[in-house]
Amino acid sequence: MATVTWDKMQGLTGEPARYEPAEKHGSVEHLVLPLEDDLAALLRNLHNAQNLTPDNAALSDPSQVFCYFAQITDAQGRTLIALRRASQFKGILKKRLIRLVTDALKIIEDDVFKLDHDYDILFDAENVHILRPSGFEFVCKLQQAVLDAVPHNVQAIETDLDAVDFTNIATYASTHPRAARYLASICTQDIAGINTRDLEELCKSTGVEFRSVNGKLTVEDGHIMGLLEVLDRRRYEVKLITDSPERFRAASRSRLK
Repeated sequence: MATVTWDKMQGLTGEPARYEPAEKHGSVEHLVLPLEDDLAALLRNLHNAQNLTPDNAALSDPSQVFCYFAQITDAQGRTLIALRRASQFKGILKKRLIRLVTDALKIIEDDVFKLDHDYDILFDAENVHILRPSGFEFVCKLQQAVLDAVPHNVQAIETDLDAVDFTNIATYASTHPRAARYLASICTQDIAGINTRDLEELCKSTGVEFRSVNGKLTVEDGHIMGLLEVLDRRRYEVKLITDSPERFRAASRSRLK
């Protein structure tokens, strides 16, 4: 299963893109994320866990199992963990299985654990390789993780961008996952290099309303997502027709070389 997973990843892309919480990734896509990233905290804890104690009663209620994994170690002591969201064997619980005994079909009364053909995630001591982004997000409880990270991410952004008042933005993002994902993504951008005047001009040209309060740019409550899209390089203006500028929002974006 691990070999099949890696072969599928290699067949998708030559160089995997980095997983971005604010991107709309495909159902199957080879992405990579450093294991030390905060978004991979749960996987890092699993990788670093020692002497895991087997639980013989773990399958007594298969409906409670949300994932399964294999821990593989080579001769050099390097560890690879392959993990899959539990879906196949949960589906089996709702079906009746039969087997052929002599010339008769018999119902299988035992609990059946059905493995999948591949894994959702492979990770070692350095990187997490993702085949199914939705499986990664589910197992890592990513939605709650990005919401919990809002105060930390806002503090990190404010350090490099003190021209913006993030008070109402932090409050809004703490209960809105999409805004929280944008903040996590913005943390990976070049924030320190943002010119305040250019930021204000881009906000004006793309319809983001703000005002200046005590020398800081304060965005109106109805335009918080707009400002986050600007900071995450998702709002832009195109001028192809004379005197008719057009505003757009990028659902996904990648830098052109």
